[in-house]
Amino acid sequence: MAIADRVKNIRAKVPKVSQLKARLPAGRQGKPVENYLVALDIGTEFIKALVGRVVGNEVEIIGVGRSHQELADMQAGAIADIAAVVANCDQALAAAESQAGVSARTAVIGIAGELVKGTTSTVRFTRNNQAKELDIDEMERIIELVQERAEQKARQQLAWELGGKDVQVRLVNSALVRIDIDGYKVTNPVGFQGKDILVEMYTAFAPMIHIGALERTATELDLELLAVAAEPFAVARSVVGDDPNTSLSAILMDVGGGTTDIAVVNEGGVEGTKMFGIGGRAFTHAIERELDIDFTKAEALKVGLGGQLVAAKQRPEIEKALEKTLNVWISGVELALAEFSKLDHLPHRLLLCGGGSSLEMLMKQLEDGKWHKNLPFTKKPIVQHIQPEEVIGITDATGDVNDHTYITAMGLLRVGMDTVNSGAAPERTSVKAKLNKVLRT
Repeated sequence: MAIADRVKNIRAKVPKVSQLKARLPAGRQGKPVENYLVALDIGTEFIKALVGRVVGNEVEIIGVGRSHQELADMQAGAIADIAAVVANCDQALAAAESQAGVSARTAVIGIAGELVKGTTSTVRFTRNNQAKELDIDEMERIIELVQERAEQKARQQLAWELGGKDVQVRLVNSALVRIDIDGYKVTNPVGFQGKDILVEMYTAFAPMIHIGALERTATELDLELLAVAAEPFAVARSVVGDDPNTSLSAILMDVGGGTTDIAVVNEGGVEGTKMFGIGGRAFTHAIERELDIDFTKAEALKVGLGGQLVAAKQRPEIEKALEKTLNVWISGVELALAEFSKLDHLPHRLLLCGGGSSLEMLMKQLEDGKWHKNLPFTKKPIVQHIQPEEVIGITDATGDVNDHTYITAMGLLRVGMDTVNSGAAPERTSVKAKLNKVLRT
């Protein structure tokens, strides 16, 4: 059966956006949607949809929806069944739009998985005419060159990981981390003179096959895809904000159902992102395997550990079942952080989000374990969850965004707002915004 036919069959069971519009209160139908955004966090375990109203440099969340994914719908953080994922997205989106009272069509969708490559590249340039002032055109040429070199590096890395197979990739996110002119750090290079320019830029690339699946999903949902964002980058944007003088340094961990995504932020700049394919479902499978029960019961036991819903006599065998997988996961964290070899030391703040980080044993291992001893930390890491009220520029009017599991979706709204604002009218666009627009082109 063709994908389109499967989508029709599956979506027949789910409320359609058109049906929701018919149920909207009088006066709400046909409401302008130009200033509304949809964030779709397509996770392995759950899909989360947020509808936000853009007001200047802030987004107010006015609609929240969530739907569960089946075991075969996703694989290692990437879409495995487009038709099923479309149906699940439609369900989450319908709930969010019903609560918001508007049908928003402009969307930002997150992308994750082990094959999404995010890194910071450092490139040095020597200018022929050091007396000439830097302008937007010259910066655009420099940025394009850095992005081209980063793409070559991402393709080479993927080819190595896939046994020599050449994989087509596309740039999904980029951000300036640092610019030095003749050894002097500047936040806005336009107008400066100088000979030697050093540019540090974060770039994230994803395989075209994954991006194509997301684009098809957006098309089936009748959404205009504003941006595809690497999810660890979106989480970083949620806590960094726009302050050019920010000194935030932290390790951000998004522990999802299928993957763990890590971003290292150093003095406000994203140093890089790493992902590996162990998340919450791996812990559920461990309980399923060791206790010889089905997946649904194993998930209930895992979740019940945190809510004290498991009998005291049963806790030891569940914790024992989780121990091996937890040791493998913590080794994955060590290996990922060891790759940030350019940093003299790693930030000692660990900020976590995602449903997988709700596991108490995981948090305890990060807090009390010795995993950090062989990494360049200057002090023992401080571990905490990111709370929704800590996300910069995003507020919740619904009361339903109430824990760390929504941070990634909030970060996607932040990326959407950045993208919308970078396209402002020329007479209202600052030099910094123009540079940002170059990065997002």
